[in-house]
Amino acid sequence: MTRVAAIDCGTNSIRLLVADADPATGELVELDRRMEIVRLGQGVDRTGRLAPEALERTFAACRRYAEVIEEHGARKIRFVATSASRDAENRDEFVRGVREILGADPEVISGDQEAEFSFTGATRELADHDHLAKPYLVVDIGGGSTEFVVGDDHVRAARSVDIGCVRMTERHLVRDGVVTDPPSAGRIDAVRADIEAALDLAEKSVPLAGTATLVGLAGTVTTVAAIAQGLDAYDSEAIHHSRISFDQVQEITSRLLASTHAERAAIGAMHPGRVDVIAAGALILLAVMKRTGAQEVVVSEHDILDGIGWSIA
Repeated sequence: MTRVAAIDCGTNSIRLLVADADPATGELVELDRRMEIVRLGQGVDRTGRLAPEALERTFAACRRYAEVIEEHGARKIRFVATSASRDAENRDEFVRGVREILGADPEVISGDQEAEFSFTGATRELADHDHLAKPYLVVDIGGGSTEFVVGDDHVRAARSVDIGCVRMTERHLVRDGVVTDPPSAGRIDAVRADIEAALDLAEKSVPLAGTATLVGLAGTVTTVAAIAQGLDAYDSEAIHHSRISFDQVQEITSRLLASTHAERAAIGAMHPGRVDVIAAGALILLAVMKRTGAQEVVVSEHDILDGIGWSIA
C-alpha cells in the first residue's frame, strides 16, 4: 500500500483526499477527506485573470493541506487544477505558489481529462449495484464548467462545457457586485439560455439521451440531495448513492430561486460558500434531467478526487 494525497482545485472549492492505495488493485482506503470553499474562479469569466485575493485564499488552504499531508506521511501527491486555472492568463503565478507550498506541480488538466477522472471516481463502486443499469451518464457540475461522460466499464465519450454554478451566477445573477436576491425572471431566463446552448454543444460529442443511469457529482448535486432528504446537517453517508427524483429537483430549484440569501443560508446542510451559487447549479441539474429524460439522478460523493487518487495508485 502506498499513502497518497490527491488534491482537486476547482473554480469554487479545493479538496483533499489522503488514502492508502493498492497499486495492484487500485483500491483506496480513505484516511482523510476535506473541502474548503476558496472561490479561485472569482471574476475569471469577466477579467480572464485569477484575482489576488482568490489566489491568497487558495494558497492559505494549500498551507493547511500541507500540514495534513505531512501528519499522515503521504508519499505521493497529485494536484489537479481544473476550470478556473485553465482559463486564467496568470495561471503561472498560481502554479508557482502551489509548488512552493506543497512541493508538487499542479497539473492544469484539460476538460476531457477532468471528465475521465470524474467518471472513474464516480462509477468504480457502481458495479456492486446490480440494479443500476449501464451505460452511465456521469454529470459533474462544477463552479466554472460541467463535464458529461458516457460509459460502462470504460469511457465512451466525454465533453466539458463552460457552464457552472459560479460562472452562471457571476454572468447573470450579479448586479453591482451583489447577487440579485431573488433574481428576476429575465435573469433566470438568461441562465437557462446559456445552459441550453451548452447542452447543445455537449450533445455533439456525448449522447445525452438513451443512457440507463444518470449519476450526479459535486457540491450542487450533493447539496440538493441533502435538501431533498431534509437533513439538518450535511451527512456524507446519507447522501452517497441516494437518489433524487425529477420532481424533487424541480421543486427544490423553484424554492431556491424564490428564496433570499438568509433563507438559503438557514438550510442546515448548506455550506456557506454555496449559498449564493446553489440556485444556478440547481438550474443546471434540472436542465440536464429535462434534456436526458431522466426521472432520477443517483448521487455520488466519490468523484474526480477519487479518480485522481486511483490514478496515483
